[in-house]
Amino acid sequence: SLYVSEYFSQSAQKLSFYSWYGNAKLFHFHVPEDTVLLRWLLQASRGKGPECTNMEITVHFRYGAPPVINPLGTRFPANATVRPSYNISITLSSAAQNTTFVNVTTPAAGDWFIAAHLPEAAGRIEVKGFSTPCPYMFQADMFVLRLTDMPVLEPGVAMPQTVVSPAKPLHVKVFVPKHAAGMRFELRSCVTSEQKACTLRVALGSITLPQSFQRIVTCTGKVNCSLALDSPPWEKWLQIMVESLGAANASVSVEMLASFTACRPGSTSSFLNFSSLNQSQTGPRPGSAGAAGSSTLSAGEASRNASDQRSFCLQNQPIVREDLDVVSVRYRLLNSPSVPVNSLSPTLLLLNLNTGMDSGGSLVVSLLLNKTTVSLANATVVACVSAASPVLSLNATQNCSTAFFQGYPLSVSTSSAEAMLIVLYPQTDDWFLSLQLICPKGQGECNAAEAKVTVFAYLTPCFNDCGPYGQCSLLRRHGYLYAGCSCKAGWGGWSCTDDTKAQSVGVQNLATLLLTLSNLMFLPAIAVAVYRYYLVEASVYTYTMFFSTFYHACDQPGVAVMCIMDYDTLQYCDFLGSVVSIWVTILCMSRVKKILKYVLFILGTLLIAMSLQLDRRGVWNMMGPCLFALVIMIAAWIYHGVKRRHCYPSSWKRWVFYLLPGITLAFIAISVYAFMETNENYYYTHSIWHVLVACSVAFLLPPRDKHKKPWAWSQKLTCRYQICQNDREELYAVT
Repeated sequence: SLYVSEYFSQSAQKLSFYSWYGNAKLFHFHVPEDTVLLRWLLQASRGKGPECTNMEITVHFRYGAPPVINPLGTRFPANATVRPSYNISITLSSAAQNTTFVNVTTPAAGDWFIAAHLPEAAGRIEVKGFSTPCPYMFQADMFVLRLTDMPVLEPGVAMPQTVVSPAKPLHVKVFVPKHAAGMRFELRSCVTSEQKACTLRVALGSITLPQSFQRIVTCTGKVNCSLALDSPPWEKWLQIMVESLGAANASVSVEMLASFTACRPGSTSSFLNFSSLNQSQTGPRPGSAGAAGSSTLSAGEASRNASDQRSFCLQNQPIVREDLDVVSVRYRLLNSPSVPVNSLSPTLLLLNLNTGMDSGGSLVVSLLLNKTTVSLANATVVACVSAASPVLSLNATQNCSTAFFQGYPLSVSTSSAEAMLIVLYPQTDDWFLSLQLICPKGQGECNAAEAKVTVFAYLTPCFNDCGPYGQCSLLRRHGYLYAGCSCKAGWGGWSCTDDTKAQSVGVQNLATLLLTLSNLMFLPAIAVAVYRYYLVEASVYTYTMFFSTFYHACDQPGVAVMCIMDYDTLQYCDFLGSVVSIWVTILCMSRVKKILKYVLFILGTLLIAMSLQLDRRGVWNMMGPCLFALVIMIAAWIYHGVKRRHCYPSSWKRWVFYLLPGITLAFIAISVYAFMETNENYYYTHSIWHVLVACSVAFLLPPRDKHKKPWAWSQKLTCRYQICQNDREELYAVT
C-alpha cells in the first residue's frame, strides 16, 4: 500500500472570553477521501506581560458543521435538538506555550470544524487603551495520512485479501448506491499463515465527532463472520478496516463479500414533476386553481398505482430547493403543501443541504396534520429527519436511526396535530424526512387509511431571528459563513430565549430614563455658560446633551428604544460632543485671547472629528485633546502668574469653591468611566458619569470678563441714543 501524508495549516487567531458564539474562534478544514489517520496539532500560547495569568482553553470538534456549544449553561429554544460537542481542555500555566495532539483513525471525509474559546467573560467594560489585555493565541494544523490505492470491494463479488500483520491493518472501500435499504458484509475462509484460528477485528464506517456510529465486530475461528447494516449512507464510499489480533508475525488471508438490498422507490411521473415545476414558476402558486388540477392528476395517478404500493419501499415526493439569501433556503413541494402518508411505505422528502455553505444556519421542519383526512382517530403519523440516508422501517421498529446516524423523531396525531424540529448547524449532507402512518393495534388496521400532512421546511441563519432581545449576526471565517445570536437585556441562550437573567420591562424603562434624563444635568452648565457670555461653549454643551440623550435612547437593549436617526450617526455625534465639550471647557479655563481661543476651538474640533472616524473607542481620542488642552491651560496660567507676579487664579475662593470641587468631580467621573462600568451596572454607572461630568463643567467654567456687564434685557432692547465708553481712549461719544 502507498500512503501519502498531507499537511494543512491555518493562521493563528487571538482568543476571546466567551459571552456568545461570535467569541469562539472557528477553524474549517476539509479531510480528503481515503484518509486513514487524522492528526490535529493544537498550539496555544500567551503573552509574557504581568497581566497574563493561568488560563484554560476549551477546544470543540465536530464533523460536517460548526460545533454546537453551551459554555454558559443556558437554555436552548424549545423543539431544538442538541447533542453535546466533543471537547478537550488545554491549560496554559507556567509555560507560555502548550502543544497538544489529537488523533482520529479512519476519519470521515468532508468538512471538519474546530472552535476554541476562553472561559466566560467577566462582563467588565474596558476602555480601549487604559489596560492592555493579555493576548492568548491559538492555532490548529491538520496532518492526514491518505491511502492512494485503497482496494475497491465490488458488490456481490468475493474479493480475497491478506492482512500482512497486526501493525498494518487492511483498508478497503465499497460504494453504497442510491436506494440501498440494507447492506451485508461477510468475511469467509479466514486462514492464518501459521494454520491457527484467526482473530480479526472489523470496523465498518468512519469516525465522526461528537458522536461516532462506527460498527465494530470481532471475528474468531474459521466460521463465516457477517455484519448487517440498515439504511447505509447513500451514494457514498464506505470504508472498511480489518486488522489482525493474532501473532505479531502471522499474516491472515480472508475473503470479503459485500451485498446490498435494493429499495424500489415509488413516485409521481417525471412528466408530472416538470409540469408542476413549470406551473409553480410561471403560473399560479400551489393552492390556486391551476395547482388544484395537478393535485387531482396526482390523486388519479396514485389511485392507478394503488395495486403496486406494496412493492414500493418508499414514496418520493417532488420538492424544490429555493435559495433566498446567505444561509437561507426554502423547500417547496411541487404538487401541494400537503403530502399523503399511508402505512404501507414511508413518504420521503429530500432536503438538500450539501452545498457546503448550508451548515452555518438552523434547519426548521414543521408538520401540521389535517385532522379531517385521518379516518382512524387513534392513528399517529411518525416522522424522522436523518442525514445521509432515510429511515425505511418506521412501521416495524419506530426507531429513528440509520446505519451511521441517529435521526430526530417527530410525531403528529389528532390529539397533537402540530410538531416542530429545529436542527442547529445541520451537517453538510443530503437530509431526508420520512413519514409513515402507525396504528396502535397493528398495521392491518391502517392499510386503507391515509393522512394528509402539511410540511414546512426551511433553512434560516437564526431561528426566529433571535427574537426581540437578540441580534442575528453573520460571522465569517475565510470564505465560510455562519450565523449566531448576540443577546441583550439579560437574555441568553442559543436563540436568546433563556430569560433566567432577563431584565424586566420596568428595569429596562428605568435604565432608559436614567441614561437619558441624566443628560439634563448639562442644563446648569449651559445656564452658567450663557450667563457668563460663553455662548460657543453653551452651544457645544447643548449639542452634547441633545445627542447623548437620543443616542442612549437608541442604544437600549430592550423594548424601551427610540431612534430619531441612524444608530451609527447618533453614536458618532455623542462621542464627538463629549470630547469637544472637554476640549472647549479646558481652553476656556486657560483665558487666552479670544481670536486664539476660537481658532483652537475650530482646529481641535476638526482633528477630534478625524480621530473619532479612525478609532471611535480609542482612549487617546479623549485623552489626547484633554492633555493638549491642559498643556495650553497650564502655560497660559504660568504666563498670567509671571505677568501679574502672583499665583493665577489669584482668588482663594476661586480655588476652594470652584476649581477644587470641579477637578474632584472630573477625576471621580473618569474613575467611574474607566474602572467601574460593567454590563450589569452600566445603566447607573454611566448615568453617574453624565452627572459628574456636567457638574464639573459648571464648576470649572471661569467667571466672565470684568468689562462685560450681566445680561440686562431692558438695556439691550432699547431704541434710543446711548452713551458708549471707549476703554482705550477713555472718551465719550454720542451715537
